[in-house]
Amino acid sequence: MADRARSTAAAIPGGLGQLVAELEISRAWLVDPAAGREGPGEIVVRDGVLEAITWLEGDEAAGITPAGVIVAPGFIDLHAHFREPGFEDAETVATGSAAAAHGGFTTVCLMPNTSPPIDNAGTLGAVRAAAAASGSPIAILVYGTVSAGRAGEALAALGELADAGAAGFSDDGAPVRSAEVMRNALLYAGMFGLPVIDHPEDPGLTVGAEAHEGLVATILGLKGWPSAAEEAAVARDIAILADVLLSEPRARLHLTHLSVAGSIELVRRARLAGLPVTCDVTPHHMALSDEWLAGARGFAWESAAGATDPWRGGSATARAYDTSLKVNPPLRRPADAAACLAGLLDGTVDAIATDHAPHTAVGKDVEFGLAANGISGIETALGLALEAVVAGRLPLIRAIELLTTGPARVLGARLGRPVGLAEGGPADLVVFDAADRWRIDEASLRSRGKNSPLLGRDLPGRVLATIAAGRLAWADPELGAQE
Repeated sequence: MADRARSTAAAIPGGLGQLVAELEISRAWLVDPAAGREGPGEIVVRDGVLEAITWLEGDEAAGITPAGVIVAPGFIDLHAHFREPGFEDAETVATGSAAAAHGGFTTVCLMPNTSPPIDNAGTLGAVRAAAAASGSPIAILVYGTVSAGRAGEALAALGELADAGAAGFSDDGAPVRSAEVMRNALLYAGMFGLPVIDHPEDPGLTVGAEAHEGLVATILGLKGWPSAAEEAAVARDIAILADVLLSEPRARLHLTHLSVAGSIELVRRARLAGLPVTCDVTPHHMALSDEWLAGARGFAWESAAGATDPWRGGSATARAYDTSLKVNPPLRRPADAAACLAGLLDGTVDAIATDHAPHTAVGKDVEFGLAANGISGIETALGLALEAVVAGRLPLIRAIELLTTGPARVLGARLGRPVGLAEGGPADLVVFDAADRWRIDEASLRSRGKNSPLLGRDLPGRVLATIAAGRLAWADPELGAQE
């Protein structure tokens, strides 16, 4: 870790949540996807404002590489579950915000599959009040449900939710089952300039499903989850969007946690046709595959092209049936992970979204098929993205774009702030050391959810400091900053 970054971060006065009085970072690698620029530079923050940015050239830039300290805009997560209200034993808005800051995120969008679900202005207001009470400077945006009670039968009060500040509408955790409800949701959400975020799944094809339908599931004796279950839902949603646009040109569709090659291709074609459809991919669907269920622990891009046998060459080194790997949608073939990466690289996919889904041990320490779906992933997203960068699968500036300006474009005006390294505005930054690896374990995770398949593994990209709206949201304890 760069000594300069340590010394400057240690000079931040006060503790978490307080305005950053003064911070100077010199000889760092700056990444600004909004300007399409990266390179050696220096920044100065005073009284919470990004006062100065200096790009270095020539001899002044000598020796500064992206393998050291990096300064980038604060990350934006389009898809997270902070569990409050109703499941506070797994996560709260306060603990989730702490985990987000540790992961470098300064804005997080929360899904509404809480108990009760966020299908009215009162519940949405309660979540926003919990965010304010947490004292965290992390910006919390909240989605309202598409359907009343998330039952999929009738629209929720979308106008009331929009007036209360909803960032969009989703029944995530479940798809919008009814084509009629989806059509009406796109129409009404379009009137408010807000996206409908769908979890694409045909539930008629996934009853009792436990893992991706293929060799791994067959050998492990797990009920298969076909790719067609996602592809059919993606095709339906895109067809409905095309029809709705004839009546409401402001309609917008966002497809979350796409996981199979066919879905990525459907979105690619829709975008080429000019349809306003966006999508995201999770870090785990990009970097992991169903081979991990059998005990393999190599990243998906390390698998031989088209290979589907996790037992080849002794690659299965961990125990099988690890319930921390049970997710919805399931981990797919290495070829699907490669398609997700290709979509991230060519612009078909707009964002990396964590689908942070913390659970208690009670929800995970059961038989694989009975385990709750989800990975606690908001703190490890940067590390997995950087692993792809190190492997030469994703340029650094594109990885940062997928965590910043990409999700910002999906949110539109609801984000409420510009994204990038620009002088004169409140500092919204993450400072991390790309060369410094950190150990993922229960003690190092700030989330209440410890359900990560990466426990015991080292990932690159230790976050040194996260500054949200000019306030300190996270500082590495080794830097000496007070909490």
